[in-house]
Amino acid sequence: MIFAATDVINVTVVVVHVLASLGLVALILLHSGRGGGLSDMFGGSVGSAAAGSTVMEKNLDRLTVSVAVGWAFSSLILGLRL
Repeated sequence: MIFAATDVINVTVVVVHVLASLGLVALILLHSGRGGGLSDMFGGSVGSAAAGSTVMEKNLDRLTVSVAVGWAFSSLILGLRL
């Protein structure tokens, strides 16, 4: 069975989009909330004065923004191609 190049590109973009969507859900749930959340369950309870100032929190912010940009880019490609 022979696939056209556009079929392969569409499937690739859909797979990237699904992975980015799942990654965003996971990364957003890992962020510490104001009243505690899922991140507190995994030992991420940081005092409110130190919230967002740790290296791990900054790296989580950077990773979340990177995945969000990839998700937005794949959404744009899907909107234009499909």
